[in-house]
Formats: sequence, structure tokens, C-alpha cells
Amino acid sequence: MVLSAKNVQRSKSLHEQTYQALRDSILCGELAPGDRLIETQIAEQLQVSRTPIREAIRQLQREELITADELGWLRVATVSPNEAMHLYDCRIALETLSVTGACENASDFQLKKLKELVTQAEKLLKRKASNPDSNQLLELDYQFHRTIAQSSGNTCLVSLLDQVFGKMALLRVQTTRYNPRVLEIRTEHLQIYEAIAQHNIEAATQAIRCHLTASQERVVQELENLPQQRIK
Repeated sequence: MVLSAKNVQRSKSLHEQTYQALRDSILCGELAPGDRLIETQIAEQLQVSRTPIREAIRQLQREELITADELGWLRVATVSPNEAMHLYDCRIALETLSVTGACENASDFQLKKLKELVTQAEKLLKRKASNPDSNQLLELDYQFHRTIAQSSGNTCLVSLLDQVFGKMALLRVQTTRYNPRVLEIRTEHLQIYEAIAQHNIEAATQAIRCHLTASQERVVQELENLPQQRIK
């Protein structure tokens, strides 16, 4: 386990900084699914006491990013194929509402941002065709879907999706570390953007459902094919 002490800055409370450092390390794959978390090691590497670490871990447990195994050891959570199916089912329901609202309420600025995110993903994949940067693709994918939610004008929807996106990020880290191409999003994102730009609710909802269903199938299959989770 390797954590970067530079992630902990003193401008916020130690609990907040420790929480953010651990969360970032989990969602970027620095701490891999199944990795054991040892308080003394974290305290040494982040140069903080064990009290803010325990507070941060409890918060991450509530977000289901950290779990306790059968022996009581704390580990970075792993996502099962069945749980992945359920996460995508939630996303399909929420993001159908998201694109509907975006078709009705998206501003010119938000449409421009969506188009830029699609273009950035295309350029990244062309530039690194043989070895795409999974972290950058994950960030572009997240920004694309969150911008659509924001474009809907429904703040409650954005909040609900943020809860799902955290667990989804863990899921994507778990799968892309073995197969970066599980994130095949270029054509699908373009179709979604074009439907929203045309204010075509029927086309947008069909595009988002097809996109998420296809992603669900790819990710679940990848999870089922993964080697046995390593234990440390």
C-alpha cells in the first residue's frame, strides 16, 4: 500500500483531508479492490494520527468503498457481478430522467461542454489507441454523465447520481485495470449528445438506455472473467 502524503493539505480539517486522500487513492486505483487497510501504515504515510483515519474510514464505509472481510480486516471494497447489475439498473432509471430533463433545459454552454467532452475522449483514444489512459477516460466519462444531470436542472437527481457514481468509479477501476477497452464510449456518447442537442427526448432516452445496457453487459462480463481477487 502506497499513499502520497502530499494529498493531505492542512487547509481543511485532518479528517476531511484524510478522507479525501483515501477516497482519491481508492477511486484512482492506487489502493486496489481487495487491498487491506492498516491504520498504522496509513498514519505513517499520511503523517496524521489514527483518530482522523478512523473517522475517514467510517465515512468511506458508509459510502461502501471500504468493507470488513470475514476476519474483520478492513479492505477496499470489491463489486460483485450481481451488484454491478444492480448499480447499472439504478443508473438506467436515473439517467433516463437525466437526459429527459437535459433535452428540455440544457443551456448552450452546457451543450458546448458536452460536445467538448466527446471530442476530448475521441482525441485521447486516437492518440493512445494501443494503450488508452483509463483514468483519463473514466474522468471524461464521469464529467459527461454528470454534465447531463446538471443540465436537467434537477438538483435532487444530481445528488442521487453522485452517490451512484462513487461506487461506479470503484467498479470501473476494478475492471479497467485488466481491460482498459471496457470503456468503449466514443460512438455512444456522441449519439447521446446529438439527441440532447436536438432536444429529441425519445432519441436521447433510447440512446442512454442502449449505452448503459451495453456498458452493463461489458462490465459484468469482465467481472465474471476476472481472476480471483488477490488478498493482501
